[in-house]
Amino acid sequence: MPISAMLEQSGILTVLGMCVVFSFLVIMIACMNLLRIIVKAFGWDKVATKVEAPVQAAPAVDEKAIVAAIATALHEKK
Repeated sequence: MPISAMLEQSGILTVLGMCVVFSFLVIMIACMNLLRIIVKAFGWDKVATKVEAPVQAAPAVDEKAIVAAIATALHEKK
């Protein structure tokens, strides 16, 4: 195969590959714009303003019992 035929074939393959990538990018941009329109139409872009009460992670602690335990530990250490 002569060099001119190989260069012609590689040029065609390069242009074909660039066209495939460009067409994919155009399709991806169109899909993203369609998704943007759908999200705005259904109102999914709105932030929920409902504020819920914070959940307590642990139950209330008896502070007097903690102070008594610390005092007992200190008394036993001496």
